Amino acid sequence: MGDRVSAREAIALVCDDFTEQEPPEGPGAPDGPIAWEGYDAARARAAARTGSKESVVYGEATLGGRGCVLISFEFGFLGGSLSERAGDRLEAAYGLARARRWPLISLIATGGSRMQEGMIALSQLQRVARASVLLRDAGVPHIAVLRDPTTGGGWATLGAGADVILAVPGAQVGFAGSRVRPPDADPTAYTAEGQLASGQIDAMVRGEELREVLSFWATALGERAARTRGGGAGDAEPEAASTARATPGPAGPESATASADPARVEPAPPPRALTSTALPRTGWDAVQQARVTTRPRAEAYLDQYFTHRRDLSGDRCGGTDPGLLCGVGLHDGRAIAYVAQCGTPTRPAGYRTAARVVRLAGRVGIPVLTLIDTPGAANDAEAERAGAGAAIAELFSAVAAARTPLTSLLIGEGGSGGALALAAPGNTWATADSYFSVIAPELAAAILKRGPEQVPRTADQLRLRPQDLVELGVVRGIVAPDH
Repeated sequence: MGDRVSAREAIALVCDDFTEQEPPEGPGAPDGPIAWEGYDAARARAAARTGSKESVVYGEATLGGRGCVLISFEFGFLGGSLSERAGDRLEAAYGLARARRWPLISLIATGGSRMQEGMIALSQLQRVARASVLLRDAGVPHIAVLRDPTTGGGWATLGAGADVILAVPGAQVGFAGSRVRPPDADPTAYTAEGQLASGQIDAMVRGEELREVLSFWATALGERAARTRGGGAGDAEPEAASTARATPGPAGPESATASADPARVEPAPPPRALTSTALPRTGWDAVQQARVTTRPRAEAYLDQYFTHRRDLSGDRCGGTDPGLLCGVGLHDGRAIAYVAQCGTPTRPAGYRTAARVVRLAGRVGIPVLTLIDTPGAANDAEAERAGAGAAIAELFSAVAAARTPLTSLLIGEGGSGGALALAAPGNTWATADSYFSVIAPELAAAILKRGPEQVPRTADQLRLRPQDLVELGVVRGIVAPDH
């Protein structure tokens, strides 16, 4: 889909079937709302060339057996530009998705607002924004695919405003189109690849992979909306959650899972441990066990836990954090969002991305699993300039306000507030080769003006071992491996 295929060719690439919808249209004023000379003739030529009455095609489709509403832009119709009638179609598509409670899929290829309709065209962005808010409030997901090109208001509303943003390789993506950007601007900033690097989109997807990828997202994010609607052809049935394998703490793991219910989201069960490490004898033993370089990391836990998963990337503010994995996966047939630290200091972009995922999970009604493993938040000057404090505060707030339950597993280092920001209050578990501390023992000893030989004793005083955390009520229990 990197080439400029038509709207209907794009539809045929991604869906099993498609029923096009046509909203009622009045006659309209001659040459449009601002009487642009020759506009009617230009529209007639575009319609004859493309077989479309407007730049937007929409209707009902099936992806992977699940119903969805599909929007596809016809770039051959006046550059896929947004007009008043295109706005009618977009608003109708959003409304149909909301009424059906079906995921909305947008296949975007547009140069922006149609200048032949002046401010009337530009004002369609407000209509799209309003329709997007109503769709979000209804808990219906929106997945966008950025084709070539996606620029101007189409990018700034349908594209950048979607819950999941995918792009085809090589697509031109940016608010400024090629003819209006500064002549000395870096061209890579206006590409799909550049937008991925700057945290604005989630993933690059080749045309031949789009059907499978879109089917995953429509199923994973649309599951609860379909159940709320009451089911139907292709709608997923509620799945029974699996049983956690854990050493109970103050509360047993049986209360962490239960059968799914359309009106109530059950927490994700904690993953099993991937090692048979014994509980540490001392606090310093706990720290050393957690810092073993061969210890299983987040990716190993995610691969064990999920049968299939897709990543979400970027904070939508210009940043990414390769040390944090986010996305949605399937566990025992149930969609679960995940946020997983990979053992490195977490950067501000990572915390903002995590908050985005927690909020998305709340909107679409799926639980969240977090894996905690960091020596702490990044504290270099660049991190401060990028808003480390504000980013951590944003994640704390997102967790506190979460509309669906969170489950956390401490799998390694739990370094102070940078780790606690990912912890589920009242539903955090730990592995035997982990620790959680208000501060690293070495730093605590330095603050207390103790020598290096006093670090082990300081670690003991901090009571940071997994069994200490259970006794203190900080974690619910210590998960065990399967045998």
